[in-house]
Amino acid sequence: MVTTNLIKTIAVNIPKEINLKITHEQFMELALVNRDLQLERTATGELIIMAPTGSDTGRQNLGIEALLWLWNRRTKLGVAFNSSSGFHLPNGSDRSPDAAWVKQERWDSLTREEQETFAPLCPDFVVELRSKNDTILELQKKMKEYHSNGARLGWLIDSKNRKVEIYRQDREVEILENPNSLSGEDVLPGFVLDLTEVW
Repeated sequence: MVTTNLIKTIAVNIPKEINLKITHEQFMELALVNRDLQLERTATGELIIMAPTGSDTGRQNLGIEALLWLWNRRTKLGVAFNSSSGFHLPNGSDRSPDAAWVKQERWDSLTREEQETFAPLCPDFVVELRSKNDTILELQKKMKEYHSNGARLGWLIDSKNRKVEIYRQDREVEILENPNSLSGEDVLPGFVLDLTEVW
């Protein structure tokens, strides 16, 4: 007779005033048994449970991911990731940007086991796309965290206000009002994101 260990799934509502703190190892276990939840963890161990995005934000995000994937397939310079991918940053946090890219040499330096979990590195390139429920301050905090952990280029796209914040190493944040496109610069050579399709 075969027995299985069935886990009953329940919905949990956690007020913003309550902070749940867990270790990286506990976070990995939690993420493994809750694949349908979008989870992140701060450097101090605070668990973040995020609601799914609205359909329009999902459409915008898929477009960005697709263009990044196509560019990477053509150039073969690295590895592109979607919003379901997690990274264990050097500061100890576990984050899932809306889109990300890692230079091939950095990806190849990881073991197979490291590649199969939350990769222990900060992507070279990250995108955060503001959804209806996101606060700009929380996203800016995340972008600064990516920047301080080694991301070479980051885009915070606020489609609601048609603004983009560009994060680069050794430079101040650049804010663009209603730009038509974004360049991958020297991090993603030749990559251009047409924002008229995002807006």
